[in-house]
Amino acid sequence: MRSDCMWGLLLLLALSLGQTKAQDTNFTRPVFYCGGDLVAESGFVGSEGFPEFYKPNTKCTWRITVPEGNVVTLSFRIFDLEAESQCRYDYLDIYNGQSNLVQKLGRFCGTFRPGTQISTTNTMMLEMVTDGETQSRGFLAYFSGTKPYGNDEQFCGGKMTKSQGEIKTPNWPDKKYPPGTSCSWLITVEPDRVIQVKFDKFVLEADTYCRFDYVAFFNGGERDDSRLIGKYCGDQTPQPIITSGNELLVQFVSDLSVTSDGFFGYYSSIPRGSQPMTVDSGPSTGASAGRVRPAEKERPTATTTQPPAPTTTTTPPTKKPTRNRNNKNGGRPNPLCARACKRDGTIKTSFCSSEFVITGKVNSVSPGPRGTVSINVSLIKAYKSGRLTITQVGETMAVKLVSQCKRCPLISRGGNYIIMGQVDEAGRGTLVPGAFTAQYKAAHHRLLVNISKQPC
Repeated sequence: MRSDCMWGLLLLLALSLGQTKAQDTNFTRPVFYCGGDLVAESGFVGSEGFPEFYKPNTKCTWRITVPEGNVVTLSFRIFDLEAESQCRYDYLDIYNGQSNLVQKLGRFCGTFRPGTQISTTNTMMLEMVTDGETQSRGFLAYFSGTKPYGNDEQFCGGKMTKSQGEIKTPNWPDKKYPPGTSCSWLITVEPDRVIQVKFDKFVLEADTYCRFDYVAFFNGGERDDSRLIGKYCGDQTPQPIITSGNELLVQFVSDLSVTSDGFFGYYSSIPRGSQPMTVDSGPSTGASAGRVRPAEKERPTATTTQPPAPTTTTTPPTKKPTRNRNNKNGGRPNPLCARACKRDGTIKTSFCSSEFVITGKVNSVSPGPRGTVSINVSLIKAYKSGRLTITQVGETMAVKLVSQCKRCPLISRGGNYIIMGQVDEAGRGTLVPGAFTAQYKAAHHRLLVNISKQPC
């Protein structure tokens, strides 16, 4: 059924595609080549051979040009590249122009479909790089030329060098910001100072991963994922944002659908180190993870004093039993933790019985309440997710897991694993001692894909 739907989509695309140097038609389906020049008002661009697996050890470059006076909007229909938290192996780079020397709009990999990408001129460049190992289906995207703004009052962005100023969405405050907008502010202050941004009003289209309309902040003057301070959307006003240096890049993007009231904020130059900040790595409703907020004051640890055990002249004091770290609720042993530390079932049976099946890199392992262990994982790929909550930190997808016992399953920080388990009411993955976990290697990807296609 999935294959029939895919070929049905391709047949529809074949009827709508025009001739370009990067694609051709054979009256049954479009043929996508490795790079080329696409000069048209609109069209489709896809990885070489799509929907077949892309080739290893390749570098393909597509240059898109739409009519003068328009900007390029790129909307992804399908996206499936080898996943890696830093996109080091297979990835797609998108540039705001036809050279890799101009602003990079983003680097993408994995199976998470990127939001709409919008250039500031009538050109855009895509560059896809693959290594010699794992391959996937690739990508399919639709590009079109659209008008950047309806009138001069909608202009936004620019270079700002004063010690304070304002940033706001187009049309503020009279009406909603327009669709298909891309604004970039480059703010520079004195070398010995940093930049603080505060918002008075903030209402953008809400999405769990801020894929559609968002504002992003980067330390320095370039869009570099390693310098991302935060990416925000929804109707929750971000806490004040402070840079690490004297330069800040602010990028606002809206796609071609839902719009909202927008935002109004102001920046100011402040002394370096005047307000310590921490990054909240957890998700928040209506805004992406990576929210920056003022550091909380250290709270005193609450302690309780046990009353002395009653004694008599004939009965010696009773020695207080030692509490097992895996105990719950008044010291009662957790029966799960008494089980042998051994996987239950095979990879196939565990796949079917588990509510989630993922591969990922373990970023942290820390003690949790009542003998549990909290595990943060950067997602490589989700083969089965169910109700599992997947959040975004910068360009990386992540999940939070809870292991019921400390000693097993055996998971160490920094390793890549196959992890299977159940999902609790809060959307967290839960692991018991018999849960299936194993060291992950690239060769496991195809095995897991094949298992996912088989009936349980």
